[in-house]
Amino acid sequence: MSAATTPSIWRGAVRLIAQRIGLAFVTLLLVSAVIFTLSSLLPGDAAQEVLGRGASPEQVAALRHQMGLDRPAPVRYVEWLFGIATGNPGHSLVANEPVAEIISERLPNTLTLAALTTLVAVPCAFLIGIASAVAQGRKLDRLLNILTLSMVALPEFLVATIAVLILAVKLQWLPSITLVPKDPTFGQFVRAYAMPVIVLGVGVIAQLGRMIRAAIIAELGRPYVEMARLKGVKSMRMVFRHVLPNAIGPIVNAMALSLSYLFGGAIVVETIFSYPGLASLMVNAVTTRDMPLLQACAMIFCATYLLLVLIADTVAILANPRLRQR
Repeated sequence: MSAATTPSIWRGAVRLIAQRIGLAFVTLLLVSAVIFTLSSLLPGDAAQEVLGRGASPEQVAALRHQMGLDRPAPVRYVEWLFGIATGNPGHSLVANEPVAEIISERLPNTLTLAALTTLVAVPCAFLIGIASAVAQGRKLDRLLNILTLSMVALPEFLVATIAVLILAVKLQWLPSITLVPKDPTFGQFVRAYAMPVIVLGVGVIAQLGRMIRAAIIAELGRPYVEMARLKGVKSMRMVFRHVLPNAIGPIVNAMALSLSYLFGGAIVVETIFSYPGLASLMVNAVTTRDMPLLQACAMIFCATYLLLVLIADTVAILANPRLRQR
């Protein structure tokens, strides 16, 4: 490749990444409209929830006017969108506190749970995916395929129920509710987070492991792998030295899709284990019809998913010369 062609290739990569970023922003804008519309269509009334069922219609109407709920939906949407863009998603209708402050208290908990699950799930998924791909067609591969398919098929609430029955009720190894002390020791920290991490990790390990297996098997069919085998390169060395670097694009895409599952699964897990995270906060906002809080939480989840997909696309573009040359 000539020196003149190299800058043009990287310019193409930058242009492609810029297109992906622009598409992500457009998608987020459309998602914001969907979130606002769907949350507005939820039955119930925040003013009625605050005042209780004994309130008169006049009191409810006055509080609705005070909360701004009687204004046209397009006006409320534009004001809310501007607030989201400037970092001020409004006030909670129920708690009467800034939504940003409420979220700032819960968001670190959800990020901690997601980070711990990632630290456990990703190495396990790589181990399963690599072992299954290397043993393709043999007994180990069939066993791991059955195991991962079973793990994917199990919903989070069922995994959580089984985990509580076995680990908390029968064996009494772990608590059934996640309560983290203020200054926990290492043992207390592990005991508090073990149950939700196990439940969340089951789905991530299974999905990511199967995707890694598929990516490695696709690379094992390449001519350079056959040449390495003819030269006597051992299977595991070939996988780690040659196959994994070439499969980095599909693997990162698989990781992004699998890790985005964490935020969907966290809704069930945080609710079951009474974990004070962002997902359980969103569930509470639905119950109390606290629309600004619900909309802000939903936007954070959607933005995180789009960010993970954008990172995966960027890595795939940088790792794949054919994409850079488009």
